[in-house]
Amino acid sequence: MRRKDKEITDPEAIVSIIRRSTVCRLGMSDDGQPYVIPMSFGYQDGAVYFHCTPEGRKIEILRKNPRVCIEFDVDCLLKTGDSACLWGFHFQSAIAFGFAAIIKDSTEKQAALDIIMRQYSGGAFTYPESALDKIVVIKVSITELTGKAA
Repeated sequence: MRRKDKEITDPEAIVSIIRRSTVCRLGMSDDGQPYVIPMSFGYQDGAVYFHCTPEGRKIEILRKNPRVCIEFDVDCLLKTGDSACLWGFHFQSAIAFGFAAIIKDSTEKQAALDIIMRQYSGGAFTYPESALDKIVVIKVSITELTGKAA
């Protein structure tokens, strides 16, 4: 990170940013072309989980290239000023790099869906087998994680 004065080095503080985020941005590379999409997610033990339909551009890209980058941000606040150079944003963000893998086992899918649901609620849920058969659950194992506060 170029601006070391803005770097968050405490791993717990970085995880707090992830846990407080409601949406993340999943970045992928499609034959050298960047592709970024907003996603709902769940985080646990150094991994991020997503679910989606079994068809579409995201799945096609991940099957070809599992390397991803994920961005999370919280506490975004516009900072105004008397001149254009004094405008900016206050925020906290986390950037994760990792490898995506499709979870095939039904029991593991359910556990991953529980992790996703815990990101947004405290409840326990059940998932009909017919629904599990129609979705793809993706686990991103994080290899690098950084944080920033501006």
